[in-house]
Amino acid sequence: MTLATSLSDHVRACCSGIWIQSHEHEDAIADISRLCAEQQWHLATWDIEQGLQFSGQATEESGTASDPVAAIRSINSLATADGAALLVLTNFHRFLQSAEVIQAVAQQVTLGKRNRTFLIVLSPTVQLPLELEKLFVVLEHDLPDREQLEQIARGIATEEDELPQGEQLQQVLDSAVGLTRHEAEVAFSLSLVQHGRLTPSVLWNTKAQTLKKSGLLSLHQGGDSLDCLGGMRALKSFCIRALRRTNSEESSPQARGVLLLGVPGTGKSAFAKGLGHEVGRPTLIMDVGALMGGIVGETERNVRQALRIVDAMSPAILMIDEVEKALSGVANSGQSDSGVSARLFGTFLTWLADHQSDVFVICTCNNISALPPEFARAERFDGVFFCDLPGASHKGSIWDIYLQQYELDPEQPKPRTDQWTGAEIKSCCRLAALLDISLKEAAKHVVPVAVTASESIERLRNWANGRCLDADAPGIYARRASLSRNAARDISAN
Repeated sequence: MTLATSLSDHVRACCSGIWIQSHEHEDAIADISRLCAEQQWHLATWDIEQGLQFSGQATEESGTASDPVAAIRSINSLATADGAALLVLTNFHRFLQSAEVIQAVAQQVTLGKRNRTFLIVLSPTVQLPLELEKLFVVLEHDLPDREQLEQIARGIATEEDELPQGEQLQQVLDSAVGLTRHEAEVAFSLSLVQHGRLTPSVLWNTKAQTLKKSGLLSLHQGGDSLDCLGGMRALKSFCIRALRRTNSEESSPQARGVLLLGVPGTGKSAFAKGLGHEVGRPTLIMDVGALMGGIVGETERNVRQALRIVDAMSPAILMIDEVEKALSGVANSGQSDSGVSARLFGTFLTWLADHQSDVFVICTCNNISALPPEFARAERFDGVFFCDLPGASHKGSIWDIYLQQYELDPEQPKPRTDQWTGAEIKSCCRLAALLDISLKEAAKHVVPVAVTASESIERLRNWANGRCLDADAPGIYARRASLSRNAARDISAN
């Protein structure tokens, strides 16, 4: 539903207090102006710099330029018996710390129900004081959709060779989704200056800067590929098949995501980053710790804002790394943080089950017992996969990848790695290249996590046995035989 349609419905329903959350005030006011012209409603706007304006012309009234109370009262002069009068107050949240302003707004909203005058606050954030919470409805000015972005692109790239066609144009629009109209215009223009045509790379850079400003999400822009990740054959096949079918068939059910449980260092985070590159989707990384705010209500507001950004940037992949650490305090939230963690968790759970945007969620976890049981239930994720230590067949491909990456002799003898993760094989190759020593010498500097955390890994394997899908082979995970602690010490010594 567009802003104009939603606003028209609320005016007809006589909602005399309307708060519009928008970062694009000029576009929002333009939509409201067109609506008022169509419906023959009176429109006035006010901001601290330009004062009160009727139909785009500044008034001669004194005191309204800097006095918000006088601006609020002025709307009554536009009241008519059979029409409606709208007063748009730009960035008015800055004035709602004053008791006098709050009282004037409350009285005018109440009076507006009788004389059909409407106060519309236009602000990038929703900051309603307690006295006004029940008097206002909140509307959102949505970010531009693909059709609107294409119109903006065609308006800026006017030459034939500046605007790509077909699939390349769709890639440009995919890159622009989630930007405001102003940001899209700047990014399109910058692309023309730098490359002479519209290219996705400039738009991705603009999007990454936008996410940095929010501080809630980051955009992974590395060139990681699943070809650089050994093993996980069943997990790779499952996710790629689900996402490619979602991309190619509009009638296909929506892929929701996966929960990756496993031993540290087995490539869970690398898989999430590489999958985006494989299927041509941006990978958004959510830092749950950054969502926590020190002001009452700030955490909940940050969560809602982050999820709105994620929805706006679809199709995308959302990665939440080590989710059990972020949500570990949910059980005792009422005693430890006044329920903030519990509310954050509840909001995220609801979004996981109900979101309609094309966002594929990947959560990684090293300790399933720290998560509430409802987190991994059906329809929140498409599957819960267990990533065990790579088997002998997978280790060969992992060695090949990192020997080539660090330009090492592939024929030299390799250390025993029965209990090594992929991260430890990479560390061995990196140290061999760094210190200019053999792989066997470098292995003496690597202590496997299977040795340092053998008890917790055994508990993790026992829990996953029969409960999770196997990341390496199709079907349910069946615990493989593990080495004894003494054998693991012998391996690390080699």
